[in-house]
Amino acid sequence: MKFLPPLILLLLMISGCGYAPASHYAKMVVGKSVSTEVVIRAEDPQNTVIIKDAVDMAVITKFRTALVSKGSAETHLKFQISSVLFTPLRYDSNGYVITYRTTVLMSIERTSVTDQGNYSVSGVYDFNIEPNAIISDQARFDAIRFASQKGVDAFSAQVASQGTKSLKE
Repeated sequence: MKFLPPLILLLLMISGCGYAPASHYAKMVVGKSVSTEVVIRAEDPQNTVIIKDAVDMAVITKFRTALVSKGSAETHLKFQISSVLFTPLRYDSNGYVITYRTTVLMSIERTSVTDQGNYSVSGVYDFNIEPNAIISDQARFDAIRFASQKGVDAFSAQVASQGTKSLKE
């Protein structure tokens, strides 16, 4: 009960200063409906499917918009995966790798009725494995999915930045 007045004061301050979440500004750029496409890499088609699912989920959660078909979307996002890298980060006392970093590099082409843009982003995810073990398929898939989602987070931040700039103009 004694926390209620400070909470109300905090909410009034935030609402009074014109705060809006980044998704609000990003939505100003991408619109209310988005379609996505992930270009399949011939050398790694299995990872592309994982990345497509991660991208779709991230678009829904970060932009708070509807995924629709390309023909009815206000904005189309085309994701091209440049590379998926697994880099050893940490070793145990015997020299075995125990931590890897997954990096997903991608380029994104945003096309809408009013404008378009090109972006380069990367997503990084670190994970541990047992000493002297190989990376399991499940750990690899999870790492790629999380790194892809972080790449979309970076893209979302870039688009939100554009939304705030267009608001000032």
